[in-house]
Amino acid sequence: MTLAARLPETNSPDAAPDGALLVAFANGDMGAARVLAARLTPRVLGQATRMLGGDRAEAEDVAQDAMMRLWKIAPDWRQGEAQVTTWLYRVVANLCTDRLRRRRRTVDFDAVAEPEDGRPGPAEQMQEGARMTALRDALAALPDRQAQAVALRHLEGLSNPEIAEVMEISVEAVESLTARGKRALAALLAGRKDELGYGHD
Repeated sequence: MTLAARLPETNSPDAAPDGALLVAFANGDMGAARVLAARLTPRVLGQATRMLGGDRAEAEDVAQDAMMRLWKIAPDWRQGEAQVTTWLYRVVANLCTDRLRRRRRTVDFDAVAEPEDGRPGPAEQMQEGARMTALRDALAALPDRQAQAVALRHLEGLSNPEIAEVMEISVEAVESLTARGKRALAALLAGRKDELGYGHD
């Protein structure tokens, strides 16, 4: 069955809801999969890139893994019970949190990605790389739920209600996790303010 047959009121698959496209894919509509992939992959890649401190290659691995998981659960997707994007945010956040935690003992300062053209000079680039590495390592030292909440709030820019939906907890729990996470990060980074260029902030 094609997507058009499933959604007669929709003039174009591009206008179909994410859930409808996923259900159509589960029923064999590869066109629906292409539309959904084109719509969601940039969002997933952007979230992973921000959470992983700009590591594009690793973010692409996470994005690919997350999309593969989405295709696998398509046959069991029940449209209307949840948003596809919320499910994906949760998967990506968990995958990134796992990778950040594993990095704690394997940090390689020489492996920081080269900055793109148009960024500040070499000194500023090195300091920004050091800041991201320090933040990444500090996040890896936090309890998983705190790290995930802080990353979604301050790296991904989600609101507390959005984070609550992604993490399947209350808004109050999100506020508690982010507050405790920020305090822990401040303590972990307290001795490195001058080194990281925050001495006069």
